[in-house]
Amino acid sequence: MKLPPILEIEGNLSDNRLNDGKCDSQGRFWFGSMCSLEKPQASLYRYDPDNSLHIIEIGLTISNGLGWSPDEKTFYLTDSPHKKIYAYDFNSVTGNISNCRIFVDLTNESFYPDGLTIDSEGHIWSAMWDGWCVIRFNAKGEEILRIKLPVQLPTSCTFGGEDLQTLYITTASVGLSQSEIEKSFYSGDLFALQTDVTGLST
Repeated sequence: MKLPPILEIEGNLSDNRLNDGKCDSQGRFWFGSMCSLEKPQASLYRYDPDNSLHIIEIGLTISNGLGWSPDEKTFYLTDSPHKKIYAYDFNSVTGNISNCRIFVDLTNESFYPDGLTIDSEGHIWSAMWDGWCVIRFNAKGEEILRIKLPVQLPTSCTFGGEDLQTLYITTASVGLSQSEIEKSFYSGDLFALQTDVTGLST
């Protein structure tokens, strides 16, 4: 069975492809693209229930981990090669963002922020590509917890389980050499970590 496409996104940009996506509490689907590092021509999009598509942010390299604060007043967006997580003011009614600022700056680190999730306390959990860890940041962007993992390439994380207290962490093995895989044998596996906090239900 062949499924008809709904939209063609960036069909004129042969180096681009789509990346992370999530729905907000109003059912709008947010997703970003990624491009070659030489040209920052990736974007962030919002696809609404009425089938309308909106360009929300431009000039990105790899649009990655995104999410909303529990009070829905702040939107977070990751640009992995820039090693930054950005924060924006968010209007939950209109779905618009404004007032971009740097929330977390990891330019002095050797790893890259990838996918993220947010807990009910408003803290951000970000998987660190090439970093062997997931880092939890408070609402001020300060690191408050670093969870070490036995794998080199964590890719994303989210809360699940009946009580929303299990942190599921995805990982990758792509691009690793044989010796690196031997040091990181469980690369590509899914991890589950029981926490003492809950994720968001929306």
